[in-house]
Amino acid sequence: MQGLVLLNKPAGITSAGAVARIKRITGEKRVGHTGTLDPMATGVLPVLLGRATALSGLMLDLDKRYTAGIKLGICTDTEDITGSIIYEKPVSVSRADIEDALKAFTGKIMQRPPVYSALKKDGVRFYELARRGEAPEPECREVEVFSLSLLCEPDRENVFTVDAHVSKGTYIRSLARDIGEYLGCGACLSSLSRTYAGGFRLEDCVNPDELDADNVNMFIKSEELAVGHLHEVTVTPKQAVRFCNGGQLDFERLRIEKIIDGELFRVKCGGRFLGIGRADCERSQLAVKCVINYPEGTEK
Repeated sequence: MQGLVLLNKPAGITSAGAVARIKRITGEKRVGHTGTLDPMATGVLPVLLGRATALSGLMLDLDKRYTAGIKLGICTDTEDITGSIIYEKPVSVSRADIEDALKAFTGKIMQRPPVYSALKKDGVRFYELARRGEAPEPECREVEVFSLSLLCEPDRENVFTVDAHVSKGTYIRSLARDIGEYLGCGACLSSLSRTYAGGFRLEDCVNPDELDADNVNMFIKSEELAVGHLHEVTVTPKQAVRFCNGGQLDFERLRIEKIIDGELFRVKCGGRFLGIGRADCERSQLAVKCVINYPEGTEK
């Protein structure tokens, strides 16, 4: 079984848990998701099956969109509502104060990832170090917040809601933490829903509980959709065979304009998606990054 399934991950399970459900339903051993969501978070979780799992890493670089609840007045060790409270402060902020904070964190910013994260130090996950009380603070890194807008003003629980459109590597938990520090009262993430990822919207997704062995095929889409953001290059049947056998293709035999070294392309033959090619400008060739499908009549 091969293709793409768009899940709306429910709260209370890990991304790995959602993948495990798909494995059980489909019987396919090679299943992988394309961007972790914390257990408390919900929303868009693209899942790839079979040889299509080779495309997983190509979706990680794409921007994402979230609806996030931010609770003022509380700071936790995990930077979300599930953690242990470090401190509490009284809250006295206006809508204008929040709008100013959102503007301050829009654009390219330096962000310190959470201590409780899947990032690694010397090969060990930060969250594992944190649980042992050994975690140093991760180093700050540049991320980009394309837009950050207020959806709902603070309620009686001092929770307000924002829409965040961000680049890869942006932690919404850390964004909530930093907004709280900016406002002087502290804050943590109280809820999170990923509404857009890799070109897919929440409306495109299905809840894992709605899937079973009898209907799952109805929800498996073409894996090519996962890399629809890449430029397409069409090859001849002979070139297709060569490509799928690991052979490089000369640029002069391909119709590609404005080639950038290292650029990735969707390689197709007769409308059939074959895999991903990588531009090698030094050799003036398109190299094979991964093969997903074989030309018709030559399937392996």
